[in-house]
Amino acid sequence: MALHPNPIDIHVGKRVRLRRTLLGMSQEKLGKAINLTFQQVQKYERGTNRIGSSRLYQLSQVLDIPVSYFFDDLPEEISGQKTPGLADIKIASFEGDPLVKRETLELVRAYYRITEPSVRKRVFELVKAVAGPASGDKRSSSS
Repeated sequence: MALHPNPIDIHVGKRVRLRRTLLGMSQEKLGKAINLTFQQVQKYERGTNRIGSSRLYQLSQVLDIPVSYFFDDLPEEISGQKTPGLADIKIASFEGDPLVKRETLELVRAYYRITEPSVRKRVFELVKAVAGPASGDKRSSSS
């Protein structure tokens, strides 16, 4: 076994956790759905254990997403890498990642409970306006 988890395995695990929590599903419930223990799901989510292709497909079915979802938002420093040496691996951390904070998940869940599409769109636009431009966003705020 490798000394450190592969950054891609960590990213895929984060995406599994993000989707599972957005659905309000426990690790135990997900584990039962794919015939695993919750401890194995934890290892997948941390990137400690690599997820095989058939298991990734199974997860995509249970979580109702395409397999490509697990690789969405892959950081450039990872996606542009060839096979890294151990000295080159930067271990991704859950700390500081706003997508795994409870506050973010609660906000997303509350947003999707808004049933009226026009109201949801207005709330979305309001939050964007209050937050200001994203870092690296070259568009002006007057759009």
